Amino acid sequence: MTETRYPAFGILLVDDEPAWLRSLSLTLEASAGITNTILCQESREVMGILDGGGIGLVLLDLTMPHLSGEELLRQIAEHHPEVAVIVISGLNQVETAVRCMKLGAFDYFVKTDEEDRLIGGVLRAVRMLELQRENREMSTRLVTGGLRHPEAFAGIVTGDRAMLALFAYIEAVATSPQPLLITGESGVGKELLARAAHTLSGCKGELVAVNVAGLDDTVFADTLFGHVRGAFTGAETVRRGMVEEAANGTLFLDEIGDLGIPSQVKLLRLLQEGEYFPLGSDQPRRLRARIIVATHRNLAVREAAGEFRRDLYFRLRTHQVHVPPLRERKGDISLLLDHFLAEAARTLGKKKPTPPPGLAQLLATYGFPGNVRELKAMIFDAVSVHRDRMLSMEIFVRAIGSAEGPASAPPPALNPFGGFEKLPTFTDAAEFLVEEALNRAGGNQTLAARLLGISQPALSKRLKMMRK
Repeated sequence: MTETRYPAFGILLVDDEPAWLRSLSLTLEASAGITNTILCQESREVMGILDGGGIGLVLLDLTMPHLSGEELLRQIAEHHPEVAVIVISGLNQVETAVRCMKLGAFDYFVKTDEEDRLIGGVLRAVRMLELQRENREMSTRLVTGGLRHPEAFAGIVTGDRAMLALFAYIEAVATSPQPLLITGESGVGKELLARAAHTLSGCKGELVAVNVAGLDDTVFADTLFGHVRGAFTGAETVRRGMVEEAANGTLFLDEIGDLGIPSQVKLLRLLQEGEYFPLGSDQPRRLRARIIVATHRNLAVREAAGEFRRDLYFRLRTHQVHVPPLRERKGDISLLLDHFLAEAARTLGKKKPTPPPGLAQLLATYGFPGNVRELKAMIFDAVSVHRDRMLSMEIFVRAIGSAEGPASAPPPALNPFGGFEKLPTFTDAAEFLVEEALNRAGGNQTLAARLLGISQPALSKRLKMMRK
């Protein structure tokens, strides 16, 4: 299995000292997980390498034979302004540092600086370049108005504009190594979006999904990080954690908002340091998976209440999408109805039934607290007991009424004519009821008749009388 390179662009290390180049390359890999480095000892080869493309960042020594670092910095700024340059000099000279910054250097470090400072500077540059790339991607999506890989979202049935914009965002950030946070109510399809992001990421490994709701701290650590033999009583064999199972792929942590504080600390360290310790081991292992998390909780509210760590919250929301509930995209109901009818028929070995007129309008009047998952279950239940050519409307009416419960009914004391100064006649009252039923049914007479509890011919007769 080929290891995924990080970051997505190459980092060119330029120095005439081979020992320093090797040391810097190993430090970047060990301390920051950066593996996509290219080493160059000959300063005259740098511009040719950059002309070949694929380089986003250059770590440049100043004192080199043939072509100095300052001259290279000038040429890079002129011919490849999109490439960021960090100068790493053996000399601690303020004048030189100022000159390099004026020439366009992103940062300036001395070789004797602490390792953490240098790594921090490199990671800041990497993050800046990633954000620039993502902004370009998003701008391209807004201009073209389309997706480059719509097939990645084939499993999500929608025509909603907000959902399509969400797809474009996920496509833009899919290759980023930073975490992706997916929020939304239960049943909206958060895992489907996580799978789409994994497909678009180009990661060679698998998507490993873990629902962390209800896991205490010990079980969470063992599930994610695994353990070595003898780590605790009963640990007779080595266990690979889910982080290792997801190597070179994606680790999807669902219901992240339900994690306890101790587990949040462990997850934060995994994200910040890029390493973890299996239970019972003192040897760290590198994180080699993209992290995607999802929750139906409002993390901002939980963070304000002290139930979710602020540093973890801001780390997770680097890339964030919120999936709208089904009640906010009612235009998708007819599409989902047709899709799930076909799926249920295939699954149950039946012929696809014909939905009754007005069924989509009836479903649109319901709030669907369980979202798409609830709609799917409702349709599968109806198809499972279906016998005739046309699907029964009554099954859906009962399902909606049962789900809404007594609390949705108007209070008994409420008088629908209490606002009238003069009581309407029976004829007027009947007309009011017919008009209200037609409004609720979206103009569909069959559904309106059902709402009124009369036959469609009786309703048609009443309408003719009203129009005279």
